[in-house]
Amino acid sequence: MLDLIASLGFLVVQWRLAVILLRRIRLSEDRWRKPAWVALAFLGVVVAAGWACAAPELSAPFGLTSKTVPVFGALTMCYTMLATVALTFHAIISLLHKHLNTDANPGRRRVLKLVGNTAIAAPFAVVAYGALVKRTDFQIREVDIPLAALPADLDGLRLLHLSDIHLSVFLTEQELARAIDMACDLRPHIAFFTGDFISTIGDPLEACIRQLSRVKADAGMFTCLGNHERYARAERQATELAGRCGIPILRGAAQTLRFGNTVMNVAGVDYQSIYHKEHYLTGADRLVAPGAVNLLLSHNPDVFPVAVRQGYDFVLAGHTHGGQVTVEILDQGINPARFFTPFVRGLYREEKSALYVTPGIGTIGIPARLGVPPEISLLRLRKA
Repeated sequence: MLDLIASLGFLVVQWRLAVILLRRIRLSEDRWRKPAWVALAFLGVVVAAGWACAAPELSAPFGLTSKTVPVFGALTMCYTMLATVALTFHAIISLLHKHLNTDANPGRRRVLKLVGNTAIAAPFAVVAYGALVKRTDFQIREVDIPLAALPADLDGLRLLHLSDIHLSVFLTEQELARAIDMACDLRPHIAFFTGDFISTIGDPLEACIRQLSRVKADAGMFTCLGNHERYARAERQATELAGRCGIPILRGAAQTLRFGNTVMNVAGVDYQSIYHKEHYLTGADRLVAPGAVNLLLSHNPDVFPVAVRQGYDFVLAGHTHGGQVTVEILDQGINPARFFTPFVRGLYREEKSALYVTPGIGTIGIPARLGVPPEISLLRLRKA
């Protein structure tokens, strides 16, 4: 439903832009009428194709592996977003023109025109800043995770949590290596990765896993798979490559770790689609170990309430990118992820269990981050 609403919204924007453009080219002259309609129809086809390229679940099944495909998709998404903002400002400026009677006041008209041009240009500058600067502004975030009845042997345990690398044309291996260097300096006791090594078919999966294998933790690294491994048809390949590097990918499986006299049970599941909520964590209850501290790796954070009912003490997830672009309004963060899930970013509690959602490393769709820096999460378990 949300996808449908978004699509209809962008259709309205395209229609409104078409109306404005047609008014500007003097359609009263017959010689301009046909070329204008042909150009607008072609633009509509290009935008539709660009949206398909921006969605790996649509482009991957057709074997579209060229690096130009995601670039085309990203440019289309930028265009539609900026066109929406520009159209909004155009509507506001038009209303101000009528309200302030600028035709009778040339000075007021010049000021309003300057303000309007600045307002329309600002989103382009902001997106460029998010793409060129903030996209790779990796940040380390340290968070204490209070858990009820946490055994003394686990109090202070340091967990490294990475997710959503999306190694692709929009994140180079050199940029990822810089983030991994930062993670290695944290010296965690145990490391976790919660899916989305890459974005689509043809992305450098082996390079991503090679970089992750550089992370050294006392108890090793454990991972689960995300939705983009599924889109790229790389679930089996990722499992094999990671296994060779000593990184187990837990696919409906669990592994126990001992810290002193305490057992931590680490379970992992493949991506749980939000379109099949009634089947969340089917069979995962069998992975819960009685008497142990049970930790679940799930790419999708929406499974948290089900995990609590099944007996998991702690859930690690990603997927949301923290919204990727966040605007603060009245002390509230407004971002796209809020329309899809209540678990956007950070620490959440329910009963005696906890969930941590990391905004991850990479990007998808628009290759920019604003208000949500790429994060390397260091979590410390604490007795509540």
